[in-house]
Amino acid sequence: MGSYRYEILRETTTDSLIMENNTREKKMNSNVYGIDLGTCNMKIYCKTSNKILNEKNTIALVKKDQIYAYGDAAYAMYEKAPENVEILFPMKNGVIARFDDMQYLLGSLLKTDHQFARGAEYVIAVPTDVTEVEKKAFYDLVMHSEAKAKSVRIVERGLADAVGLGLDVMNETGIFIANFGGGTTELSVLSRGGMVMNRLLKTGGETLDAAIAGRVRRNREFLIGKSTAERLRKEFAVFEDGTADAKRVYGRDLTSGVPAHTEIQISLVRAAVKEPLEECAEAIRSMLTRTPPDVRRAIEARGIYLTGGVAGLKGFPTYLGERTGLKVFTVPDPELCAVKGLQKIILDKEYYKKLSYSMLDQNYRWLR
Repeated sequence: MGSYRYEILRETTTDSLIMENNTREKKMNSNVYGIDLGTCNMKIYCKTSNKILNEKNTIALVKKDQIYAYGDAAYAMYEKAPENVEILFPMKNGVIARFDDMQYLLGSLLKTDHQFARGAEYVIAVPTDVTEVEKKAFYDLVMHSEAKAKSVRIVERGLADAVGLGLDVMNETGIFIANFGGGTTELSVLSRGGMVMNRLLKTGGETLDAAIAGRVRRNREFLIGKSTAERLRKEFAVFEDGTADAKRVYGRDLTSGVPAHTEIQISLVRAAVKEPLEECAEAIRSMLTRTPPDVRRAIEARGIYLTGGVAGLKGFPTYLGERTGLKVFTVPDPELCAVKGLQKIILDKEYYKKLSYSMLDQNYRWLR
């Protein structure tokens, strides 16, 4: 009798442990991540913690192949690192340029999340106007990594932006999204949950910074770094009236060849950034002329929406409105619109089903 009771207890205990382990394993694998891979920043949403991580897309290498730092810590060393430390940017012009480095960086950032476990699902925002090879690289980045993803689904970044803005993407006749990012500007025309037109311009915050540094060099014979140019772009209200403001910067005097400081006027910075931005304004006007009439009328009535890091520049929406003749809107933290859109898509079953797709789907392969 005692032995029989022991067998029942042992079987019950064993069954309980199996059920507990299965429940724990299922819970570990039920997490979903939303990833927006920008040229300069990587944004990751974790469903379990309901938090968003925003880190620089940067890696610091020692001796060409040893990881010294990554993310914000690596970017803080940019233009300051000793000669034996190389600072790398795995993304270029909105696509993956250094696959292995990007895979290491993504894996490292995922592991900073205490909820991380292998076998999670992933939803990735990608630009539309890229080659199939470039688009598949986003898919492979996660699917063939140590994350051992359960599934990887794709969302067009323009759609993710629109959802993140809180727009009714499934029912609106016409939506125009202009994502001014760090390395690119992506223009998207949307209608009733689909992409009508899309164009990726190789103009972004980095382009503006290079233009500022170039104009300072030509006009003042003074050399400044990328970080200094970025600071001038962000700190100056270049799209607002007034030209009296000036800021002191440090760099190298090209005449004497020695480190020095100088005053840079806002008028110089304004002139530098407006030339590349005028190309973007012209691209917006050109895309509108090629948009189907009913969609264009809806956009002209509603206006256009700005997202991406550059959209946060003070006075930029007003400037772009003057150049395009349209109402222009943006939101606080415009660089987070796409990842917030992924968050909503992950949490909404209808959005998840209709706005995301797998590159393994038969329908996707047939359409391509």
